[in-house]
Amino acid sequence: MHPATIVKILGLLLMLFSLLGNLPPLLVSLIYSDGSAAAFLYSIGILFSTGLMLWLITSSQHKELSNRDGFMVVTLFWAVLGTAGCLPLLFSPATELSLTDAVFESISGLTTTGATVISGLDELPESILFYRQLLQWLGGMGIIVLAVALLPMLGIGGMQLYRAESPGPVKDTKLVPRLAETAKSLWLIYLTLTLICALAYWAVGMSLFDAVSHSFSTVAIGGFSTHDSSLAYFDSPLVESIAIVFMVIAGINFALHFFAFQKKQFRHYLHDPEFKFYAFILCSVSIVTVLVLTFNGTYDSFWEALRRGVFQVVSFATTTGFATADFNSWPLFLPYVLLYAAIIGACAGSTGGGMKVIRILLIFKQGFREVQRLIHPRAVIPIKLGKKVMSDRVVESVWGFFAVYVMAFMVMLLALLATGLDIITAFSAVGACINNLGPGLSGVAETYGALPGPAKWILCLAMLLGRLEVFTLLVLFTPMFWKR
Repeated sequence: MHPATIVKILGLLLMLFSLLGNLPPLLVSLIYSDGSAAAFLYSIGILFSTGLMLWLITSSQHKELSNRDGFMVVTLFWAVLGTAGCLPLLFSPATELSLTDAVFESISGLTTTGATVISGLDELPESILFYRQLLQWLGGMGIIVLAVALLPMLGIGGMQLYRAESPGPVKDTKLVPRLAETAKSLWLIYLTLTLICALAYWAVGMSLFDAVSHSFSTVAIGGFSTHDSSLAYFDSPLVESIAIVFMVIAGINFALHFFAFQKKQFRHYLHDPEFKFYAFILCSVSIVTVLVLTFNGTYDSFWEALRRGVFQVVSFATTTGFATADFNSWPLFLPYVLLYAAIIGACAGSTGGGMKVIRILLIFKQGFREVQRLIHPRAVIPIKLGKKVMSDRVVESVWGFFAVYVMAFMVMLLALLATGLDIITAFSAVGACINNLGPGLSGVAETYGALPGPAKWILCLAMLLGRLEVFTLLVLFTPMFWKR
Protein backbone atom coordinates (compact mmCIF):
# COMPACT_ATOMS: atom_id res chain seq x y z
CA MET A 1 0.00 0.00 0.00
CA HIS A 2 0.90 3.66 -0.28
CA PRO A 3 -0.08 5.34 3.04
CA ALA A 4 1.13 8.80 2.00
CA THR A 5 -1.00 8.77 -1.15
CA ILE A 6 -4.01 7.58 0.86
CA VAL A 7 -3.53 10.42 3.36
CA LYS A 8 -3.17 12.90 0.49
CA ILE A 9 -6.47 11.79 -1.05
CA LEU A 10 -8.18 11.87 2.35
CA GLY A 11 -6.96 15.45 2.81
CA LEU A 12 -8.38 16.45 -0.57
CA LEU A 13 -11.71 14.79 0.26
CA LEU A 14 -11.90 16.57 3.62
CA MET A 15 -11.30 19.96 1.98
CA LEU A 16 -13.89 19.18 -0.69
CA PHE A 17 -16.42 17.96 1.87
CA SER A 18 -15.88 20.99 4.13
CA LEU A 19 -16.93 23.29 1.28
CA LEU A 20 -19.64 21.23 -0.45
CA GLY A 21 -21.24 20.16 2.82
CA ASN A 22 -21.12 23.43 4.77
CA LEU A 23 -21.22 26.41 2.38
CA PRO A 24 -24.78 25.80 1.05
CA PRO A 25 -26.36 25.46 4.55
CA LEU A 26 -24.29 28.47 5.68
CA LEU A 27 -25.93 30.46 2.89
CA VAL A 28 -29.36 29.13 3.95
CA SER A 29 -28.63 30.20 7.52
CA LEU A 30 -27.77 33.72 6.40
CA ILE A 31 -30.89 33.96 4.21
CA TYR A 32 -33.24 32.83 7.01
CA SER A 33 -31.20 34.43 9.85
CA ASP A 34 -31.73 31.29 11.91
CA GLY A 35 -28.69 31.74 14.18
CA SER A 36 -26.77 28.63 13.09
CA ALA A 37 -24.21 30.25 10.79
CA ALA A 38 -21.43 29.95 13.37
CA ALA A 39 -21.81 26.14 13.49
CA PHE A 40 -21.06 25.87 9.78
CA LEU A 41 -18.21 28.40 9.91
CA TYR A 42 -16.52 26.43 12.69
CA SER A 43 -16.99 23.20 10.71
CA ILE A 44 -15.50 24.68 7.54
CA GLY A 45 -12.50 25.99 9.48
CA ILE A 46 -11.78 22.72 11.27
CA LEU A 47 -12.32 20.36 8.33
CA PHE A 48 -10.63 22.48 5.68
CA SER A 49 -7.56 23.19 7.80
CA THR A 50 -7.28 19.50 8.75
CA GLY A 51 -7.58 18.44 5.13
CA LEU A 52 -5.09 21.09 4.00
CA MET A 53 -2.57 19.95 6.60
CA LEU A 54 -2.90 16.30 5.49
CA TRP A 55 -2.49 17.33 1.87
CA LEU A 56 0.53 19.59 2.46
CA ILE A 57 2.54 16.95 4.32
CA THR A 58 1.96 14.43 1.49
CA SER A 59 1.73 16.74 -1.55
CA SER A 60 4.91 15.36 -3.11
CA GLN A 61 3.41 11.86 -3.41
CA HIS A 62 2.32 10.91 -6.96
CA LYS A 63 2.15 7.12 -6.84
CA GLU A 64 -0.64 5.26 -8.58
CA LEU A 65 -3.26 3.58 -6.39
CA SER A 66 -3.36 -0.19 -6.06
CA ASN A 67 -6.53 -2.19 -5.48
CA ARG A 68 -5.83 -2.35 -1.74
CA ASP A 69 -5.34 1.42 -1.65
CA GLY A 70 -8.71 1.83 -3.35
CA PHE A 71 -10.53 -0.22 -0.72
CA MET A 72 -8.81 1.71 2.06
CA VAL A 73 -9.64 5.12 0.59
CA VAL A 74 -13.29 4.27 -0.01
CA THR A 75 -13.73 2.90 3.51
CA LEU A 76 -11.95 5.85 5.10
CA PHE A 77 -14.02 8.21 2.96
CA TRP A 78 -17.33 6.98 4.36
CA ALA A 79 -16.09 6.45 7.91
CA VAL A 80 -14.09 9.69 8.29
CA LEU A 81 -16.44 11.99 6.39
CA GLY A 82 -19.46 10.40 8.05
CA THR A 83 -17.91 11.17 11.43
CA ALA A 84 -16.71 14.65 10.38
CA GLY A 85 -20.24 15.50 9.26
CA CYS A 86 -21.35 15.53 12.89
CA LEU A 87 -19.62 18.87 13.61
CA PRO A 88 -22.45 21.27 12.59
CA LEU A 89 -24.91 19.13 14.57
CA LEU A 90 -22.64 19.33 17.62
CA PHE A 91 -21.92 23.05 17.31
CA SER A 92 -25.51 24.16 16.69
CA PRO A 93 -27.33 25.08 19.93
CA ALA A 94 -30.64 24.12 18.33
CA THR A 95 -29.95 20.37 18.16
CA GLU A 96 -28.43 19.65 21.60
CA LEU A 97 -27.12 16.26 20.48
CA SER A 98 -24.55 14.08 22.20
CA LEU A 99 -21.48 12.96 20.24
CA THR A 100 -23.04 9.54 19.72
CA ASP A 101 -26.29 10.99 18.39
CA ALA A 102 -24.52 13.53 16.17
CA VAL A 103 -22.28 10.86 14.59
CA PHE A 104 -25.29 8.55 14.14
CA GLU A 105 -27.28 11.29 12.39
CA SER A 106 -24.34 12.24 10.17
CA ILE A 107 -23.49 8.68 9.09
CA SER A 108 -27.19 8.00 8.54
CA GLY A 109 -27.35 11.02 6.25
CA LEU A 110 -24.19 10.40 4.24
CA THR A 111 -24.99 6.70 3.76
CA THR A 112 -28.55 7.69 2.70
CA THR A 113 -30.01 5.48 5.42
CA GLY A 114 -32.44 8.05 6.79
CA ALA A 115 -32.57 6.72 10.36
CA THR A 116 -32.83 9.70 12.68
CA VAL A 117 -32.38 10.35 16.40
CA ILE A 118 -33.94 13.82 16.16
CA SER A 119 -37.54 14.64 17.01
CA GLY A 120 -39.10 18.07 16.68
CA LEU A 121 -37.83 18.65 13.14
CA ASP A 122 -40.47 21.30 12.50
CA GLU A 123 -38.83 23.52 15.14
CA LEU A 124 -35.23 23.22 13.91
CA PRO A 125 -33.43 26.01 12.02
CA GLU A 126 -33.76 25.84 8.23
CA SER A 127 -29.99 25.53 7.79
CA ILE A 128 -29.78 22.39 9.97
CA LEU A 129 -32.72 20.84 8.12
CA PHE A 130 -31.09 21.68 4.79
CA TYR A 131 -27.76 20.27 5.97
CA ARG A 132 -29.34 16.90 6.76
CA GLN A 133 -30.90 16.77 3.30
CA LEU A 134 -27.66 17.84 1.64
CA LEU A 135 -25.72 15.07 3.39
CA GLN A 136 -28.05 12.53 1.79
CA TRP A 137 -27.78 14.11 -1.63
CA LEU A 138 -23.99 14.13 -1.53
CA GLY A 139 -23.91 10.54 -0.31
CA GLY A 140 -26.54 9.35 -2.78
CA MET A 141 -24.32 9.24 -5.79
CA GLY A 142 -21.27 9.39 -3.56
CA ILE A 143 -18.81 12.25 -3.30
CA ILE A 144 -16.34 9.57 -4.30
CA VAL A 145 -17.67 9.67 -7.88
CA LEU A 146 -17.07 13.40 -8.00
CA ALA A 147 -13.60 12.79 -6.60
CA VAL A 148 -12.95 10.21 -9.31
CA ALA A 149 -13.74 12.92 -11.86
CA LEU A 150 -11.27 15.30 -10.21
CA LEU A 151 -8.41 13.06 -9.10
CA PRO A 152 -7.09 12.31 -12.61
CA MET A 153 -6.52 16.03 -13.06
CA LEU A 154 -4.33 15.90 -9.95
CA GLY A 155 -2.24 13.05 -11.34
CA ILE A 156 -3.95 10.30 -9.34
CA GLY A 157 -5.73 7.42 -11.09
CA GLY A 158 -9.26 6.71 -10.03
CA MET A 159 -10.23 3.37 -11.53
CA GLN A 160 -9.43 1.48 -8.32
CA LEU A 161 -11.77 3.73 -6.33
CA TYR A 162 -14.62 3.12 -8.75
CA ARG A 163 -14.06 -0.63 -8.62
CA ALA A 164 -13.95 -0.67 -4.82
CA GLU A 165 -17.10 1.43 -4.63
CA SER A 166 -19.14 -1.09 -6.65
CA PRO A 167 -18.15 -4.68 -5.80
CA GLY A 168 -20.14 -7.59 -7.16
CA PRO A 169 -21.81 -8.19 -10.52
CA VAL A 170 -22.16 -4.99 -12.53
CA LYS A 171 -23.58 -5.19 -16.04
CA ASP A 172 -21.76 -2.14 -17.40
CA THR A 173 -18.30 -1.77 -15.94
CA LYS A 174 -17.34 1.13 -18.18
CA LEU A 175 -19.92 3.42 -19.73
CA VAL A 176 -17.52 5.64 -21.65
CA PRO A 177 -13.82 5.15 -22.41
CA ARG A 178 -12.56 7.47 -19.67
CA LEU A 179 -13.70 7.05 -16.07
CA ALA A 180 -13.64 10.80 -15.43
CA GLU A 181 -16.10 11.30 -18.28
CA THR A 182 -18.30 8.55 -16.85
CA ALA A 183 -18.38 10.23 -13.46
CA LYS A 184 -19.25 13.60 -14.99
CA SER A 185 -22.03 12.05 -17.07
CA LEU A 186 -23.52 10.31 -14.03
CA TRP A 187 -23.41 13.53 -12.02
CA LEU A 188 -25.14 15.39 -14.86
CA ILE A 189 -27.96 12.84 -14.85
CA TYR A 190 -28.14 13.02 -11.05
CA LEU A 191 -28.33 16.82 -11.08
CA THR A 192 -30.95 16.82 -13.83
CA LEU A 193 -33.19 14.36 -11.98
CA THR A 194 -32.84 16.42 -8.79
CA LEU A 195 -33.76 19.66 -10.56
CA ILE A 196 -36.81 18.14 -12.28
CA CYS A 197 -37.95 16.57 -9.00
CA ALA A 198 -37.61 19.89 -7.13
CA LEU A 199 -39.56 21.78 -9.81
CA ALA A 200 -42.30 19.13 -9.76
CA TYR A 201 -42.64 19.33 -5.95
CA TRP A 202 -42.71 23.13 -6.15
CA ALA A 203 -45.35 23.07 -8.91
CA VAL A 204 -47.80 21.03 -6.79
CA GLY A 205 -47.66 23.27 -3.75
CA MET A 206 -44.49 22.67 -1.72
CA SER A 207 -42.55 25.73 -0.62
CA LEU A 208 -39.32 26.25 -2.53
CA PHE A 209 -37.31 25.25 0.56
CA ASP A 210 -39.27 22.02 1.08
CA ALA A 211 -39.24 21.22 -2.64
CA VAL A 212 -35.45 21.48 -2.92
CA SER A 213 -34.88 19.67 0.38
CA HIS A 214 -37.16 16.75 -0.47
CA SER A 215 -35.79 16.47 -4.01
CA PHE A 216 -32.38 15.85 -2.43
CA SER A 217 -33.61 12.97 -0.28
CA THR A 218 -35.93 11.55 -2.98
CA VAL A 219 -33.34 11.24 -5.76
CA ALA A 220 -30.70 10.12 -3.24
CA ILE A 221 -33.19 7.53 -1.90
CA GLY A 222 -32.41 8.86 1.57
CA GLY A 223 -35.73 9.48 3.28
CA PHE A 224 -34.86 12.42 5.53
CA SER A 225 -37.60 15.05 5.70
CA THR A 226 -37.93 18.58 7.05
CA HIS A 227 -41.02 17.52 9.05
CA ASP A 228 -41.56 14.94 11.78
CA SER A 229 -44.49 13.42 9.89
CA SER A 230 -42.40 13.04 6.69
CA LEU A 231 -44.37 13.42 3.45
CA ALA A 232 -47.62 12.83 5.36
CA TYR A 233 -47.19 16.46 6.47
CA PHE A 234 -48.33 17.63 3.02
CA ASP A 235 -51.29 15.19 2.77
CA SER A 236 -51.20 15.52 -1.00
CA PRO A 237 -51.76 12.72 -3.55
CA LEU A 238 -49.85 14.79 -6.11
CA VAL A 239 -46.78 15.11 -3.86
CA GLU A 240 -46.90 11.37 -3.17
CA SER A 241 -47.25 10.55 -6.88
CA ILE A 242 -44.21 12.65 -7.75
CA ALA A 243 -42.25 10.97 -4.95
CA ILE A 244 -43.24 7.51 -6.25
CA VAL A 245 -42.09 8.34 -9.78
CA PHE A 246 -38.71 9.66 -8.72
CA MET A 247 -38.10 6.94 -6.13
CA VAL A 248 -38.68 4.32 -8.84
CA ILE A 249 -36.39 6.17 -11.28
CA ALA A 250 -33.62 6.61 -8.68
CA GLY A 251 -33.83 2.90 -7.85
CA ILE A 252 -32.93 1.92 -11.43
CA ASN A 253 -29.33 1.25 -12.50
CA PHE A 254 -27.89 4.62 -13.56
CA ALA A 255 -26.13 2.86 -16.43
CA LEU A 256 -29.57 2.44 -18.02
CA HIS A 257 -30.30 6.14 -17.48
CA PHE A 258 -26.94 6.92 -19.06
CA PHE A 259 -27.74 5.00 -22.23
CA ALA A 260 -31.24 6.49 -22.38
CA PHE A 261 -29.67 9.93 -22.02
CA GLN A 262 -26.97 9.17 -24.60
CA LYS A 263 -29.06 7.40 -27.26
CA LYS A 264 -32.38 9.23 -26.65
CA GLN A 265 -34.33 5.96 -26.51
CA PHE A 266 -35.94 3.90 -23.77
CA ARG A 267 -36.29 0.42 -25.28
CA HIS A 268 -33.24 -0.92 -23.46
CA TYR A 269 -35.07 -0.59 -20.13
CA LEU A 270 -37.57 -3.21 -21.28
CA HIS A 271 -34.78 -5.56 -22.38
CA ASP A 272 -32.87 -5.39 -19.10
CA PRO A 273 -33.51 -8.47 -16.88
CA GLU A 274 -32.80 -6.62 -13.63
CA PHE A 275 -35.21 -3.80 -14.48
CA LYS A 276 -37.97 -6.27 -15.38
CA PHE A 277 -37.48 -8.15 -12.09
CA TYR A 278 -37.39 -4.83 -10.20
CA ALA A 279 -40.70 -3.80 -11.78
CA PHE A 280 -42.17 -7.24 -11.02
CA ILE A 281 -41.23 -6.97 -7.33
CA LEU A 282 -42.72 -3.47 -6.99
CA CYS A 283 -45.95 -4.46 -8.74
CA SER A 284 -46.48 -7.80 -6.99
CA VAL A 285 -45.75 -6.49 -3.48
CA SER A 286 -47.99 -3.46 -4.13
CA ILE A 287 -50.88 -5.69 -5.23
CA VAL A 288 -50.57 -7.93 -2.16
CA THR A 289 -50.34 -4.94 0.16
CA VAL A 290 -53.34 -3.11 -1.30
CA LEU A 291 -55.49 -6.27 -1.26
CA VAL A 292 -54.67 -7.03 2.39
CA LEU A 293 -55.33 -3.42 3.44
CA THR A 294 -58.63 -3.44 1.53
CA PHE A 295 -60.01 -6.75 2.80
CA ASN A 296 -58.97 -6.01 6.38
CA GLY A 297 -60.75 -2.65 6.32
CA THR A 298 -57.64 -0.76 7.37
CA TYR A 299 -58.81 2.25 5.36
CA ASP A 300 -62.28 3.50 4.52
CA SER A 301 -62.01 2.99 0.78
CA PHE A 302 -60.10 1.02 -1.82
CA TRP A 303 -58.61 4.24 -3.21
CA GLU A 304 -57.20 5.21 0.17
CA ALA A 305 -55.71 1.72 0.56
CA LEU A 306 -54.25 2.02 -2.94
CA ARG A 307 -52.74 5.42 -2.21
CA ARG A 308 -51.17 4.48 1.13
CA GLY A 309 -50.18 0.95 0.14
CA VAL A 310 -48.42 1.69 -3.15
CA PHE A 311 -46.52 4.66 -1.71
CA GLN A 312 -45.25 2.72 1.29
CA VAL A 313 -44.25 -0.29 -0.82
CA VAL A 314 -42.23 1.85 -3.25
CA SER A 315 -40.67 3.80 -0.37
CA PHE A 316 -39.52 0.61 1.38
CA ALA A 317 -38.63 -1.46 -1.69
CA THR A 318 -36.35 1.31 -2.98
CA THR A 319 -34.99 1.76 0.59
CA THR A 320 -36.01 5.44 0.64
CA GLY A 321 -37.90 5.38 3.93
CA PHE A 322 -40.49 8.14 3.46
CA ALA A 323 -43.73 7.55 5.37
CA THR A 324 -47.32 8.61 4.77
CA ALA A 325 -48.99 5.94 6.92
CA ASP A 326 -48.57 4.13 10.24
CA PHE A 327 -47.17 1.03 8.53
CA ASN A 328 -46.05 -0.39 11.90
CA SER A 329 -49.71 -1.05 12.81
CA TRP A 330 -50.74 -2.56 9.48
CA PRO A 331 -52.42 -5.98 9.77
CA LEU A 332 -50.99 -9.47 9.48
CA PHE A 333 -47.59 -9.82 7.81
CA LEU A 334 -47.50 -6.51 5.93
CA PRO A 335 -44.86 -4.73 8.09
CA TYR A 336 -42.50 -7.66 7.55
CA VAL A 337 -43.28 -7.78 3.82
CA LEU A 338 -42.14 -4.15 3.62
CA LEU A 339 -38.95 -4.95 5.53
CA TYR A 340 -38.17 -7.95 3.30
CA ALA A 341 -38.76 -5.80 0.21
CA ALA A 342 -36.12 -3.41 1.59
CA ILE A 343 -33.71 -6.33 2.07
CA ILE A 344 -34.04 -7.06 -1.68
CA GLY A 345 -33.58 -3.33 -2.30
CA ALA A 346 -33.08 -1.41 -5.52
CA CYS A 347 -31.01 -2.13 -8.63
CA ALA A 348 -27.23 -2.33 -8.70
CA GLY A 349 -25.72 0.96 -9.82
CA SER A 350 -28.58 2.98 -8.30
CA THR A 351 -28.65 5.25 -5.26
CA GLY A 352 -30.67 2.62 -3.36
CA GLY A 353 -29.59 0.13 -0.73
CA GLY A 354 -30.44 -3.48 0.06
CA MET A 355 -28.85 -6.61 -1.35
CA LYS A 356 -29.69 -5.37 -4.87
CA VAL A 357 -32.19 -6.87 -7.29
CA ILE A 358 -29.51 -8.35 -9.56
CA ARG A 359 -28.13 -10.52 -6.75
CA ILE A 360 -31.59 -11.78 -5.74
CA LEU A 361 -32.34 -12.59 -9.39
CA LEU A 362 -29.12 -14.59 -9.72
CA ILE A 363 -29.83 -16.43 -6.45
CA PHE A 364 -33.27 -17.42 -7.77
CA LYS A 365 -31.80 -18.59 -11.06
CA GLN A 366 -29.10 -20.60 -9.29
CA GLY A 367 -31.70 -22.20 -7.00
CA PHE A 368 -33.86 -23.14 -9.99
CA ARG A 369 -30.79 -24.60 -11.74
CA GLU A 370 -30.09 -26.83 -8.73
CA VAL A 371 -33.66 -28.17 -8.89
CA GLN A 372 -33.18 -28.94 -12.58
CA ARG A 373 -29.90 -30.71 -11.82
CA LEU A 374 -31.71 -33.06 -9.47
CA ILE A 375 -33.74 -34.22 -12.47
CA HIS A 376 -30.87 -34.16 -14.98
CA PRO A 377 -27.63 -34.63 -12.97
CA ARG A 378 -25.35 -34.63 -16.04
CA ALA A 379 -26.93 -31.71 -17.85
CA VAL A 380 -24.96 -28.51 -18.44
CA ILE A 381 -27.43 -25.76 -17.53
CA PRO A 382 -26.09 -22.23 -17.86
CA ILE A 383 -27.42 -19.25 -15.91
CA LYS A 384 -28.37 -16.39 -18.20
CA LEU A 385 -29.24 -12.75 -17.74
CA GLY A 386 -31.05 -11.96 -20.93
CA LYS A 387 -28.86 -13.52 -23.60
CA LYS A 388 -25.65 -13.28 -21.60
CA VAL A 389 -24.35 -16.40 -19.84
CA MET A 390 -23.13 -15.72 -16.30
CA SER A 391 -19.83 -17.31 -15.34
CA ASP A 392 -19.71 -19.57 -12.30
CA ARG A 393 -17.30 -17.07 -10.74
CA VAL A 394 -20.01 -14.40 -10.72
CA VAL A 395 -22.58 -16.78 -9.26
CA GLU A 396 -20.11 -17.87 -6.58
CA SER A 397 -19.43 -14.24 -5.65
CA VAL A 398 -23.16 -13.61 -5.25
CA TRP A 399 -23.55 -16.59 -2.93
CA GLY A 400 -20.45 -15.48 -1.03
CA PHE A 401 -21.96 -12.02 -0.59
CA PHE A 402 -25.24 -13.53 0.60
CA ALA A 403 -23.48 -15.74 3.15
CA VAL A 404 -21.38 -12.89 4.56
CA TYR A 405 -24.43 -10.60 4.59
CA VAL A 406 -26.45 -13.11 6.63
CA MET A 407 -23.59 -13.71 9.08
CA ALA A 408 -23.03 -9.97 9.58
CA PHE A 409 -26.78 -9.50 10.07
CA MET A 410 -26.94 -12.23 12.72
CA VAL A 411 -23.87 -11.01 14.63
CA MET A 412 -25.23 -7.46 14.82
CA LEU A 413 -28.69 -8.74 15.76
CA LEU A 414 -27.21 -10.66 18.70
CA ALA A 415 -25.17 -7.59 19.68
CA LEU A 416 -28.30 -5.43 19.75
CA LEU A 417 -30.18 -8.03 21.79
CA ALA A 418 -27.28 -7.91 24.26
CA THR A 419 -27.96 -4.17 24.78
CA GLY A 420 -31.45 -4.99 26.05
CA LEU A 421 -33.60 -4.39 22.96
CA ASP A 422 -36.60 -6.61 22.18
CA ILE A 423 -36.37 -8.96 19.22
CA ILE A 424 -38.66 -7.00 16.86
CA THR A 425 -36.90 -3.70 17.49
CA ALA A 426 -33.44 -5.29 17.17
CA PHE A 427 -34.26 -7.29 14.03
CA SER A 428 -35.87 -4.37 12.22
CA ALA A 429 -33.18 -1.91 13.32
CA VAL A 430 -30.39 -4.07 11.88
CA GLY A 431 -32.44 -4.73 8.74
CA ALA A 432 -33.23 -1.04 8.29
CA CYS A 433 -29.63 0.11 8.81
CA ILE A 434 -27.67 -2.54 6.91
CA ASN A 435 -30.04 -2.03 3.96
CA ASN A 436 -29.85 1.78 4.27
CA LEU A 437 -33.63 2.00 4.70
CA GLY A 438 -34.11 4.10 7.85
CA PRO A 439 -37.42 3.41 9.62
CA GLY A 440 -37.87 0.04 11.30
CA LEU A 441 -40.61 -1.55 13.38
CA SER A 442 -41.72 -1.29 17.00
CA GLY A 443 -39.23 0.89 18.94
CA VAL A 444 -37.53 2.32 15.82
CA ALA A 445 -40.58 2.98 13.64
CA GLU A 446 -40.18 6.75 14.08
CA THR A 447 -36.81 7.64 15.64
CA TYR A 448 -33.77 5.87 17.04
CA GLY A 449 -33.32 8.41 19.82
CA ALA A 450 -34.42 6.09 22.63
CA LEU A 451 -31.85 3.37 21.83
CA PRO A 452 -28.88 2.95 24.19
CA GLY A 453 -25.54 4.38 23.08
CA PRO A 454 -23.84 1.03 22.29
CA ALA A 455 -26.78 0.06 20.07
CA LYS A 456 -26.36 3.27 18.05
CA TRP A 457 -22.65 2.59 17.45
CA ILE A 458 -23.48 -0.96 16.31
CA LEU A 459 -26.03 0.47 13.89
CA CYS A 460 -23.47 3.00 12.60
CA LEU A 461 -21.33 0.01 11.64
CA ALA A 462 -24.39 -1.59 10.01
CA MET A 463 -25.00 1.54 7.92
CA LEU A 464 -21.39 1.60 6.76
CA LEU A 465 -21.51 -2.10 5.92
CA GLY A 466 -24.64 -1.54 3.87
CA ARG A 467 -23.27 1.47 2.02
CA LEU A 468 -20.03 -0.37 1.21
CA GLU A 469 -21.89 -3.59 0.35
CA VAL A 470 -20.25 -5.55 3.16
CA PHE A 471 -17.12 -6.82 1.39
CA THR A 472 -15.40 -3.45 0.92
CA LEU A 473 -15.32 -2.91 4.68
CA LEU A 474 -14.80 -6.49 5.85
CA VAL A 475 -11.84 -7.04 3.52
CA LEU A 476 -9.85 -4.65 5.73
CA PHE A 477 -10.14 -7.10 8.62
CA THR A 478 -8.53 -10.01 6.78
CA PRO A 479 -4.84 -10.81 7.44
CA MET A 480 -4.23 -11.27 3.70
CA PHE A 481 -5.14 -7.62 3.03
CA TRP A 482 -2.24 -6.41 5.20
CA LYS A 483 0.39 -8.82 3.87
CA ARG A 484 2.95 -7.43 1.48
